[in-house]
Amino acid sequence: MATQRLGIIMHGVTGRMGMNQHLIRSIVAIRNQGGVTLSNGDRVMPDPILIGRNAEKIEALARSQGITRWGTDLDAALASKEDTVFFDAGTTQMRPTLLAKALRAGKHVYCEKPIATTLGEAVEIAKMAEKSGLKHGAVQDKLFLPGLRKLDMLRRAGFFGRMLSLRLEFGYWVFEGDLQPIQRPSWNYRAEDGGGMILDMMCHWRYVLDNLFGQVKSISCLGATHIPERWDENGNKYRATADDAAYAIAELVGQDGEPVIAQLNMSWATRVNREDLVTFHVDGTHGSAVATLTECKAQSRVNTPRPVWNPDVRQTMKFTEQWQEVPDTQVFDNGFKIQWEEFIRHVVENAPYKWTLPEGAKGVQLVEAALQSWKERRFVDVPPLKI
Repeated sequence: MATQRLGIIMHGVTGRMGMNQHLIRSIVAIRNQGGVTLSNGDRVMPDPILIGRNAEKIEALARSQGITRWGTDLDAALASKEDTVFFDAGTTQMRPTLLAKALRAGKHVYCEKPIATTLGEAVEIAKMAEKSGLKHGAVQDKLFLPGLRKLDMLRRAGFFGRMLSLRLEFGYWVFEGDLQPIQRPSWNYRAEDGGGMILDMMCHWRYVLDNLFGQVKSISCLGATHIPERWDENGNKYRATADDAAYAIAELVGQDGEPVIAQLNMSWATRVNREDLVTFHVDGTHGSAVATLTECKAQSRVNTPRPVWNPDVRQTMKFTEQWQEVPDTQVFDNGFKIQWEEFIRHVVENAPYKWTLPEGAKGVQLVEAALQSWKERRFVDVPPLKI
């Protein structure tokens, strides 16, 4: 069994998502387990170099994770033949430019979502990646969540019968910053800096909808800025210019060709009264299921209770107790780490991989359709995207 090195340029990993999910829980975890196992039994050991603007911060992060290579010169890193993969988790506004630069340097590219702030930029970089012959991918981590993997198992087993509808509830209260410290970066609430609920989350919901429930056909969306003023990391008040909530209805075409209706509610100005920060409630003719990040409960057609509507009597049924847990039949690893391992196998041994930049561009397409719907107050069609 041989072990080969894979040099990875990691840009933008001092931010919350890049540091925690991609560096520590993915690449460092892969290194600690001895690398990624290939189909022939050989192993690939990622050798990252961390690149960022703040030398002190990037050096401290590298040392804390036992990484010896770091720097502030991205051009020099891209010029090096030692590293063949470029990863970006920096700002969305800079991403298309950085990906294009990496592709021109002959690097395989992998990046956070969204891959761009506009559909035009997303399509352009996806086309460039396709023509380059290099490997490319966009993060689609929600597909690897334990709860959604259990939900997908039910779907593939035919548990739902004909799928009818999906109700997605996502969000939590993000502190304004005056009384309690903020727990999300302030740029998330400034449109001029690439912030906004629709831009951030519709990219996720597109690949979740397409892969688990049905191809998106059209969408109606209403955005809102519920909290007009917030305080930044330095305690300075600023005007929130980006949407912090969105309420949408999407028409899907299910795998059987029948329509599926999806309700998508997302908010950073809501207090949680559900089992997790996100829940997916699916109804079908033969059964229903509710998935969280990690769990999934189901109720079949023959086990469905018969409630009686009587507003004069206190409800005696404990509805949430009438569902059955879908058990853990395997160990579920970190979703970001799983996709990293898949991408590394794709790069090294050309293993099948479908979460490419064109798939990432579909997410931006849904963002633009949702924004157009909000602006024009109507349903907007989402045609097949040609790359």
